[in-house]
Amino acid sequence: MQNYLNFTDKIDYSKLKKPSTIIKNGGIVVFPTETVYGIGTNGFDKNAIKKLYEAKKRPLNKPISLLVNSIDMINEIAKDITELEYTLIKEFFPGPLTIILKKKDIIPNILTANLDTVGVRMPANEIALKLIEYSGIPIATSSSNISGKPSRTNLSNIMRDFNKNVDYFIDDGPSKIGLASTIIQIIDGTLHILRQGYITENQIKNVCAKFLK
Repeated sequence: MQNYLNFTDKIDYSKLKKPSTIIKNGGIVVFPTETVYGIGTNGFDKNAIKKLYEAKKRPLNKPISLLVNSIDMINEIAKDITELEYTLIKEFFPGPLTIILKKKDIIPNILTANLDTVGVRMPANEIALKLIEYSGIPIATSSSNISGKPSRTNLSNIMRDFNKNVDYFIDDGPSKIGLASTIIQIIDGTLHILRQGYITENQIKNVCAKFLK
């Protein structure tokens, strides 16, 4: 199967250059993260992002986040990042936390449902990080499930759902955590938990207590 890469026994990161090129060129790839499997494409390509929405049957009014592999990449896509937001990033990245930041104009509006913010995450999974590195761009990524159905942690189920709408699959066995990332946003210095995931509210508050109102 030419569009399938099996990393369950042995990982050769050089083999990620093919799927990373697919992503850069606007194709769709399913790949592992530490939470659940992601389905992603070029985060700067509005046509590719539209295909991602269509593949997931996801409503266009639901934003999609970006996966990054460095602070420099975060600074490419987000602006006006506060000291508190940087504190959270440095403490929990890479890891199962998504933080909502003010977006730069380089981000297509279709990705963010026309909002002026974008969700950003740095996954704690070397395969995902290398995929981003080889792509050279942030990857627009959502959980690899049809919208409204449970998130997938095993590639065999994902392939049944997306066989005709995905250009490449990367298999790393069952997801290590199996629970989606926590999503947070800081508004006027106040912490808002938009989705409770693997990282708890108490963990976040303990790190940022001196900032929080």
